[in-house]
Amino acid sequence: METFTETIAQHGLVLERGSTTALQVNVGRLCNQSCRHCHLDAGPEREEIMSPGTVDEVVAYTSRGAFKAVDITGGAPELLPALRPLLQGMSSVCGHIVLRTNLTALQGSELVSFVEFCRGLRVTLVASFPSLSASQADAQRGDGMWDRSINTLRALNSYGYGIPGTGLELNLVVNPAGAFLPAGQCQLQERYRRDLDRRWGISFNALYSFANVPLGRFRNWLIRSGNFEQYMSTLSGSFNPATMDGLMCRSMVSVSWDGLLYDCDFNQAAGLCLGGNPLHVSGFDGPPPAGTPVAVGDHCFACTAGTGFT
Repeated sequence: METFTETIAQHGLVLERGSTTALQVNVGRLCNQSCRHCHLDAGPEREEIMSPGTVDEVVAYTSRGAFKAVDITGGAPELLPALRPLLQGMSSVCGHIVLRTNLTALQGSELVSFVEFCRGLRVTLVASFPSLSASQADAQRGDGMWDRSINTLRALNSYGYGIPGTGLELNLVVNPAGAFLPAGQCQLQERYRRDLDRRWGISFNALYSFANVPLGRFRNWLIRSGNFEQYMSTLSGSFNPATMDGLMCRSMVSVSWDGLLYDCDFNQAAGLCLGGNPLHVSGFDGPPPAGTPVAVGDHCFACTAGTGFT
């Protein structure tokens, strides 16, 4: 199999930054789940988590960089003790805040309080909901997680999230359950919209379908199950040069729980630092300049297969 670098070179392409307008913040690898497809090996036993001091430095960097959007992820961001100060600080310096959720980290009164807080800041929620099948979802995420996800989606709807006219955006993300590419995004969106509404009265704004990235726990599972070579062959064989212009690494910079900068969350998992050297957010005045090369590895095939990961 050709490497990703060799593949793009054969197409006369290079991967470099355009205008960087978004900041992705990975607050840590602590999570209440140990999903099979996780590229970060996140789980309940992980101790990496963003400190209050780093939260302040990230908010200050957001202000210096004048980013138009901030995307907060993990792990499970809800488990970060300093998440509310992070969201509050971001809301004062950035007009569009996105928070990723696995729908199960908070339940009961904690969930209610947190949703009210997010609603007050007009935070956009992006929820991982991998399957309409309870058995398939639980096999990927853990026993009982599907039921908890359904209950949380219904609770979010009750507070206006995903309801037309409220301006409270709720989007879903779907990842395949195994070593294969996702179905078409438009097809999946209509199926999820129809089935969630008919069976549980749940609504959402948009659905995004992404290929699993062969890093972390998912890579280990591929190797143990004997699927690694075939999956990499599938990804590389599905390379689509038309996806290159829209890749998120061209317009987003990623900061890890310890304040180091990367081109994207996947390069963070692969240990490929921005510019090839560990650079801390406190030492940057603004976004990386346009024309800066993006670090690449063979995991990049996941973002450029089929319709891509933009």
